[in-house]
Amino acid sequence: MQSKATSPEQYINELPDDRKEVMKKLRKTVLEHIPSGFEEQMSYGMLGYVVPHTIYPNGYHCTPELPLPFMNLASQKNFVALYHAGIYASQDLLDWFVDEYPKYVKTKLDMGKSCVRFKKFDTIPYELIGELCTKMSVDEWITLYEKNIKKT
Repeated sequence: MQSKATSPEQYINELPDDRKEVMKKLRKTVLEHIPSGFEEQMSYGMLGYVVPHTIYPNGYHCTPELPLPFMNLASQKNFVALYHAGIYASQDLLDWFVDEYPKYVKTKLDMGKSCVRFKKFDTIPYELIGELCTKMSVDEWITLYEKNIKKT
């Protein structure tokens, strides 16, 4: 469900009431923990955290006019999602997250390649998400992206 919102605040304000507080808390968690250099913006109709062109002029290889995406938050039809490209690109980071998740949440991890889905909002592991945000700097993400994802 891509939004046409032009700002994170507009995106959150357009959500159903039961999603607003969850998304506000997720956004706050990310903003408090994500390393400097990443910028928040609307990206692909979701809250996005990207490497701006001022740092990485090449942009995203699929669409170079867009900044390099790193992480997104979205309210989907049946869940709230965290999309984290670092988890997709780094086996070590994925392994760490999968190992840590049961320490915070008793239900099974619902995850795709880079997507963590939260269907029960009262079990979202905000502390773990905050720690995940700290695990990769802008420079580390660019290096990993160029090594594992970018097509030359």
